[in-house]
Amino acid sequence: MTDPRRRLPSVDTLLVRPEIAALVGPHPRSLVVRAVRDALDQARGAGGAEPDEGWSGAVAGRLARAAAPSFVPVINATGVVLHTNLGRATLAGPAIEAMCRAAEGYSTLEYDIGRGARGSRHRHCRDLLVELTGAEDAIVVNNAAGGVLLALAALARDGEAIVSRGELVEIGGSFRIPDVMARSGARLVEVGTTNRTHLKDYEQALTHQTRVLLKVHRSNFQVSGFTAEVDAAEIAQLARAGGAASVYDVGSGLLIDLAAWGLAGEPTVPAAVASGVDLVVCSGDKLLGGPQAGILVGHAAAIAACRQDPLARAVRSDKFTLAALEATLALYRDPERARREIPVLRMLTEDVDSVRRRGEALREGVGGEASLIEGESEVGGGSFPGTTLKTWLVSLTSDHLKVDLLAARLRAGDPPLIPRIHEARVVLDPRTIFPDQVSAAAHAARAALDG
Repeated sequence: MTDPRRRLPSVDTLLVRPEIAALVGPHPRSLVVRAVRDALDQARGAGGAEPDEGWSGAVAGRLARAAAPSFVPVINATGVVLHTNLGRATLAGPAIEAMCRAAEGYSTLEYDIGRGARGSRHRHCRDLLVELTGAEDAIVVNNAAGGVLLALAALARDGEAIVSRGELVEIGGSFRIPDVMARSGARLVEVGTTNRTHLKDYEQALTHQTRVLLKVHRSNFQVSGFTAEVDAAEIAQLARAGGAASVYDVGSGLLIDLAAWGLAGEPTVPAAVASGVDLVVCSGDKLLGGPQAGILVGHAAAIAACRQDPLARAVRSDKFTLAALEATLALYRDPERARREIPVLRMLTEDVDSVRRRGEALREGVGGEASLIEGESEVGGGSFPGTTLKTWLVSLTSDHLKVDLLAARLRAGDPPLIPRIHEARVVLDPRTIFPDQVSAAAHAARAALDG
């Protein structure tokens, strides 16, 4: 018996079919050829059967998937404000405008207009960070892990860095502080225990090889009960007495106190600087509400050491990051304006009645298969662990769709609507849905329920 796969058309035969040939032009020929080959490979794997949708449909479908960008906007209906998988902080309008200006033409990235000569990218954001934090100097790198790596390489390479065992945290993507420290060339010295570390533990570990005392804020988990830790001011004082530097990784980059809105426990960057440590390291894309960046602020000598280290070039920020961060920082000159215009701060401090009104509009847009229930939002991004925010959830119900299938349909929409499953129900949290997205979110939910 003849193998059915021998009757499959050739690549060239399919390419000359009018409906497939018409795909060349709107798409590069190489991409169409690849789609044809993929369709044929699929058919061979199926024993030589022609695709159910026909050759033109199979090729067009594969072509659409191959040409589609992998990076697409979504509507975050999870209620997690700093959702790492969805890009963490969304940017304020001025930051977006600054990035667009940087993209549209040439800029003063490394050019000093006054002198008509080469300048330094490290000057961007420097003055604003000094003004807002009270530090002597500042430098911006690509992310906070890069900032810790640079700080330890510049200040502790070939020497010892002392850190509490309770602060050897694992950060995103399974990367761990000990691993970052090892790459810096510093030798890790652990002191204390998981739950309790005292000043005497640091004192007893000091040697002539000690270069840095490192404090790491546990921003993505909590230790409660029988605990003790040494505050940054004591570590700074001990480091100075021992001829070493002190570095404080505060994590999320909080610039203003949010305790008035029930958010407490995260150190602010100005308070960390005021503790007297030599360097404070934080993120730009978490509670600060800017682009992904690592920010180092502190004493001039420590920042100079970081700026002059060869790793500074490897972890430097690009023009888009610097433009967006500068615009974001400028908003903090007026804290109330920052709270209104920086999306992260606005969502974290929004009154629950305001969230409910948006939830009611969303429920009405979805229709009879939606109801409004009380719930909780999360800060996310490894910030304010254990803290939740009161919210209202739009619960979706369907007589013919199981929870997982309904959630999948929402994610497959245009734009994708990312829900969460709460108590075996698909829910949408309006806290993280922007006001101008409510109509689109309602339409996407309605389409998923009706499909």
